[in-house]
Amino acid sequence: MNLIIKIGILILFTNGLLAQQGGSILIKNGTVITVTNGVIENADVLVQDGKIKQIGPNLSAGSSTKVVDASGQYVMPGIIDAHSHIGIDAVNEATNPVTAEVFVGDAINPMSISVYRALAGGVTVSHAMHGSANAIGGQCETIKHRFGTWDPEEMKMKGAPRTIKFALGENPMRVHGEGRGIQPKTRMGVEMVFRSSFSEAKRYMEAQKMHQQKMSDKAYKGVPPTYNERLEVLADILRGEIIVHCHSYRADEIYMLLQVLEDFGVKKICFQHVNEGFKVAPELAAYGAGASVFADWWAYKFEVYYSTAYNATILTKNGVLTSINSDSGELIRHLFHEAAKTQRYGELSDEEALKLITINPAKQLGIDNRVGSLEVGKDGDIAIFNHHPLSVYTIPQMTIVDGVVRFDINNDNDDMRLAVDPEEEIPAFFDYQNEKHHDRCMEGVAEQLFQFSSHKH
Repeated sequence: MNLIIKIGILILFTNGLLAQQGGSILIKNGTVITVTNGVIENADVLVQDGKIKQIGPNLSAGSSTKVVDASGQYVMPGIIDAHSHIGIDAVNEATNPVTAEVFVGDAINPMSISVYRALAGGVTVSHAMHGSANAIGGQCETIKHRFGTWDPEEMKMKGAPRTIKFALGENPMRVHGEGRGIQPKTRMGVEMVFRSSFSEAKRYMEAQKMHQQKMSDKAYKGVPPTYNERLEVLADILRGEIIVHCHSYRADEIYMLLQVLEDFGVKKICFQHVNEGFKVAPELAAYGAGASVFADWWAYKFEVYYSTAYNATILTKNGVLTSINSDSGELIRHLFHEAAKTQRYGELSDEEALKLITINPAKQLGIDNRVGSLEVGKDGDIAIFNHHPLSVYTIPQMTIVDGVVRFDINNDNDDMRLAVDPEEEIPAFFDYQNEKHHDRCMEGVAEQLFQFSSHKH
């Protein structure tokens, strides 16, 4: 057998091991934070074939099952980020105010190092989103952090509900109104993009229905309406088959979209960022809308000038399903710290704070029947910390996805973590000024705007 064939077989074999989705593992003697059913001291968690089989003391498993001693450590469900752009090669299709037909799932990059870094922060699931260049952007993908596979399909969380990205405010206005000279140029123009798009989708649905009704008449010789992928997706939103996740900051615009959605019968909505959500918390709760917020990011552009670090607490206390997200390849590693901030700003309980990064985002993504808490029958997505996960001193030790260890601080090779440049100077602190967290949603747009501006002149 020649060398090339041997290398090929080795690659396939290695990839097959790394891509496995249903591992078995027994975690012993940890403080188990279930999130939904309290805390169990000195308990074990048994995962078999990717699913949680048992939780309790003195569990045992077969000799082939990997055993992890979590004595003195804390075992919790894998963290979930409801707003992320990691693990994808393209963020924005900024060519039209409405691009519902495009799909982030077609741009999954399983080898993105950002996925591994997220695992190093205990994050097992993220919502890989289209950007905010358009009023109605593309469809998003919920991904499992199965780092090690080379197959993009292996990253997708099969069966997760479909989601789509909407955006309010400056981003779609700047890209299309200022950048291309088309609607929307103002905030009222953004509203009209929603209303006109939904109205067109309704007419499309009515034409399809009329055609189906006429098909029963043998004398009918008509043809169906021309298939339109964009309108098909918008129609699915109206049917309640897709969850809307909307980039938002200002209270007036959040309330505007609630009114638009009510007029068209759309109930499935989670607002993202929601910096002024605390101003309309009762209205969000009454509508049943979710809110996925930053812990304490604001003032990085004009429409985000005003917010409060009490935002998550106020929303939670008003009965709004609330989560804390990252929108950043850096901050995603620190979501447990972000949740802890709500104990400083609002004095949320441990359970309330941890729900913001586990079961609550799972509910917002429609995947809470599988992840977000440690319960028998759910996926074996688990994070292990050396201190309580809300402690400023805690460090993630191990992250498990579907029963497979994907991050192990003690045993992973150094070269898995970073492409090291021996000449590079690394700061000892996180530089918020240079971290372009607020521009991640606009990735890939600058080039297009520059080209349009050049053509005009």
